[in-house]
Amino acid sequence: MSARTLLLVLVALSGIPWALGEGSASLSQGQRQTEEQSNATTPPKKASAPAAKAPEATTPPAEEQAAREESSDKDKDKDKEEHYDVAEVPPIVTHHEVTVDGKLLKYTANTGRLPIKRPDGKIEAEMFFVAYTLDGQEAAKRPLTFAFNGGPGSASIWLHMGALGPRKVVLQKDGFMPPAPYRIEDNPYMLLDKSDLVLVDAVGTGFSRAADKELFKKFWGLKGDIDAFSEFIRLYITRFERWSSPLYLLGESYGTTRAAGVAGYLADRGISFNGITLLSMVLNFETLEETKTNDEPYPFLIPSFTMIAGYHHKLPPELAQDMDKARQESEQFASGEYTQALAQGDRLTGDERQKIINQLSRFTGLSKEIVDQANLRIDVRKFTHYLLIEQKLRVGRLDGRYTGPDPNGLMDTPFYDPTGSATQPPFTSVFNNYVRTELGYKTDMPYYVSAREGGWEWGSAIEGFPDTASALRQAMVKNPYLKILVMEGYYDLATPYCAANYTVDHLDLSGKYRNNIWFATYYSGHMVYLPVEGLKKMKADQARFIDQTLGR
Repeated sequence: MSARTLLLVLVALSGIPWALGEGSASLSQGQRQTEEQSNATTPPKKASAPAAKAPEATTPPAEEQAAREESSDKDKDKDKEEHYDVAEVPPIVTHHEVTVDGKLLKYTANTGRLPIKRPDGKIEAEMFFVAYTLDGQEAAKRPLTFAFNGGPGSASIWLHMGALGPRKVVLQKDGFMPPAPYRIEDNPYMLLDKSDLVLVDAVGTGFSRAADKELFKKFWGLKGDIDAFSEFIRLYITRFERWSSPLYLLGESYGTTRAAGVAGYLADRGISFNGITLLSMVLNFETLEETKTNDEPYPFLIPSFTMIAGYHHKLPPELAQDMDKARQESEQFASGEYTQALAQGDRLTGDERQKIINQLSRFTGLSKEIVDQANLRIDVRKFTHYLLIEQKLRVGRLDGRYTGPDPNGLMDTPFYDPTGSATQPPFTSVFNNYVRTELGYKTDMPYYVSAREGGWEWGSAIEGFPDTASALRQAMVKNPYLKILVMEGYYDLATPYCAANYTVDHLDLSGKYRNNIWFATYYSGHMVYLPVEGLKKMKADQARFIDQTLGR
């Protein structure tokens, strides 16, 4: 008896399954679990004269039972595989109207998914989108903007229902959470009067899905994500005949990383953009991710700490009386004395160290003891925890204006951002109702505001920190007409404005190309459009940007 046969016998006798499949969560509505079974049969043959009967091979009962169990277990494993419906279906078309600046705009909405295919035509994923096009316009002259949020792993619900779309969630004037039930209203600061819009969700977010769980891995990384969005854009302008339109990208947060990568990728494939808006920008993650040997992110945070401390009345009077002046002083300190002190590391003398502690405490609102215990290196977690600790409140990361108690207690919550708790419920509720009622997209599939599948693949550590700044530079030098608009919020700790400025200053661009980069700043957080004044300014800045890139 062979070793394999012996093993099968032992397994059969012990009652242990031959193949132990991983546990699988039950499928959500709208997802399809397929079971492939072979039912192929051969046509019956005509009866013939009996042939000499060959001796029948006999199989020991234990081996036979083990074989049956092995086959059964494999079938069970196959049953546990999750498959998603990526069948191609035409988009839902609806017609609407909205008034912007006293002018009635009639527009068409296309809501659906576009396929991402292999070279042989097999669909590997479907990407969900909502497109708004102004009626009665000449496509060749009409700007078209592709917009998306970041994460990575965030749907584009935030830009869609907070800034760009014709309908928006109702928030308090300062952008804070209203009481439920949440409402929707016309967006008087939508972008449709200046550009057609396509809001796109990354694979694994919104209603975008890969064909199966294994394929999610292909799209859940820097390269796969850029490839997917680039293919989506190519397919959209092909199917909707927009190759001749002025094209724009608008990305928020990690969406800026994506936008820069897409621009570089498509520059070599015959698709050029007139303008790219980078909202809350991060292109080089070395400016965000500190390590024991990378002190670069710390100075970039200090001016944002200063602005947030001032908002919460934690600065000394001489700074608090003029926040613009305080911000400028903080920038000078952070890029000068503080950066030099960090560069010295353990060589810093006691007197030098105390001087930096005093200044850090002054500009951040934190106690000198906390600064000392943090070894002069205040990260986002420490700042948001300790700024208002005497009030037992945590400060927001995405928007430092937000505050809230730690859910599990002051000292027992590892990290908490009250911004998300205040924004996700109203945005999620309003969009789910809007897409199914006003846009007519009927589906049982859950809309994932944040992705649920797997983890993001950042690539080889040998390549260093993730970076698409070089891709943006390549797109700019290959297309001297490409313009860039960088939007920055002073209360944003996720992508501090000083880090964005540093990245732009190190693109190695001559004056001719550097003049193609413009800036817009806001007294807001990561989502600069949450306060009404921020939304109003964002619309004006984006409209001016489009007009200038088109020579209007």
